[in-house]
Amino acid sequence: MVASNSAVVLIVEDEPLIRFNVLDVLEDVGHVALEAANADEAMVVLKGRPDVDILFTDVNMAGSMDGIQLAKRVRAMRPNIGIIITSGMVRLDPMALPANTAFLPKPYLHDTLITTIDSLMA
Repeated sequence: MVASNSAVVLIVEDEPLIRFNVLDVLEDVGHVALEAANADEAMVVLKGRPDVDILFTDVNMAGSMDGIQLAKRVRAMRPNIGIIITSGMVRLDPMALPANTAFLPKPYLHDTLITTIDSLMA
């Protein structure tokens, strides 16, 4: 599978194996993948990279905020960024999410993630 539009995607995932796997998958299809282990690291990356198109964040992680709080803060800072929230612990109602936001329950297929990124870039 190849991405229809190349995007700069910030992956926020505290589990290194998952983070590295997603990074490889996204780079293989033509996206630029950045990484952060928690929301605090993500905020540092976002301050230095105004070109981030998509935030892909897990809900449950250590640090000063969880993925939902991170998504809200990023949405306030950058209203046009696409946001994908994932979790194996909680289920979010896609209808309750703000515009340009998607929820992917874990485990998700890589093709589903790529398709979701493409749809948020359209």
